[in-house]
Amino acid sequence: MQATARRVLVLSAMFLTAGQMAAAPSVFPTGLIVDERGATWGGYTVLSRLQAPYVVVLDMNGKIVKQWDGFNTSAGGPARIVPGGNVIATSGANPGHQESTSLVAQDFSGKELWRLDRNVTITQADGKQVNSLRQHHDWQRSDFPSGYYSPASTPSATAAARTLFLTHVNRVVPAIGPGELEDDRLIEMDADGKITWEWRAGDHIDEFGFDADARKAIRISVTPGQRGASAGAAAAGEPAAEAQSAGPAAGGARAGGRGGAARTAARGIDWFHTNSATWLGPNKWFDAGDRRFAPDNVIISSRNSGLLVIIGRDGKIVWRMGPDFRATPELLAIGQISGQHHAHLIPKGLPGESNLLVFDNGGASGYGAPTPMAPQGMNISARATSRVMEIDPVTMKRVWMYNATGFYSTNISGAQRLPNGNTLITEGAGGRVFEVTTAGKIVWEYLNTLAPNGRPGTIYRAYRVPYGWIPQLPQQ
Repeated sequence: MQATARRVLVLSAMFLTAGQMAAAPSVFPTGLIVDERGATWGGYTVLSRLQAPYVVVLDMNGKIVKQWDGFNTSAGGPARIVPGGNVIATSGANPGHQESTSLVAQDFSGKELWRLDRNVTITQADGKQVNSLRQHHDWQRSDFPSGYYSPASTPSATAAARTLFLTHVNRVVPAIGPGELEDDRLIEMDADGKITWEWRAGDHIDEFGFDADARKAIRISVTPGQRGASAGAAAAGEPAAEAQSAGPAAGGARAGGRGGAARTAARGIDWFHTNSATWLGPNKWFDAGDRRFAPDNVIISSRNSGLLVIIGRDGKIVWRMGPDFRATPELLAIGQISGQHHAHLIPKGLPGESNLLVFDNGGASGYGAPTPMAPQGMNISARATSRVMEIDPVTMKRVWMYNATGFYSTNISGAQRLPNGNTLITEGAGGRVFEVTTAGKIVWEYLNTLAPNGRPGTIYRAYRVPYGWIPQLPQQ
């Protein structure tokens, strides 16, 4: 089959999966779809699959060449491979919450090297008390800027590096509203499990740039009994595919729906829904004297508000993009970001280094003035297309963008800049990973194997690593 014909099949399947469930085909092409090896950056591709308690590695032929069992990337986010064929990923579950309990390192054979889990103690359904990170969506190692390969850094599998965790904490913040929140809390932990720094989103609502209408909508969203029927069915910040991602491996599913905050009997209200948190790492902006971009500052993405911010070591917001993209001519030229994921600075040593890379999902998000489509001011922005953008974070000008007909992932997803200038994109909701050139040409494409429902299995995020990082596997 010609590559073009295969591409048409994939786009048809992806479009129908995302938007026309009743007309979805019964047969999906899976595995390697496009392979123009001379134009790719070769290596192993690491998949963090949702609803699957394992981590897999693909070769460039789309063949699974390694699998580690016993992990929970559905709740905890991306698995990462470091040199020596070692894996670091999240494990365990907190039923009723989208959370993992531990971060675990294993060697190639599956032997545990270390474990971090000492944040809080939780009581499980059987009454047993266990240590838990209450971690969700993302984590980061201090020796691995942005969490993927660059020639400027060599991460280690030892426990010596500091680790950044995105976690939950239940509390009431009167400035936000009267309901109990499942608030986002960042913590830094040293190798001994001691927390050395923390930050809580709810403490900084006055710094996020919400106008009066947005603040009113947020207050409604966190006030029990004030939410309308349409909002009341919404999941805590994600469409059904991610809201239910906990699955059997994570100890149970959450309620489905699109965007917005919600509360169940087992959890507080996920008003902000941070879905990525990354140290900035070494970058040219800081080298030039701009202290907003200090390497230990953290950039986060709030899906529910369409907001990106950088947090300084004193906890204050030092840089912000959104939530209203009409605020400046530069933001207006970028266009409203909605439901975005995986915001990070491209690591040093890679093309576009120090620029912001973000997967702008589209879908519904944002707080603001009520409209007929958003009568309570929740999910005021909606777009049924996705795009990946590279943005200069100083001038706020868009440097590069990928979008295409049929390209749309309602949730999850991410992007990695490769050493040859290409970008590896995870279109997560449809289980699609592809490598694209700066001109927008797809030179490698993989569609995940089928999930139990017969459709392509979702992928939280994918990374590509050099062959030499997994020396136990035969070189291609």
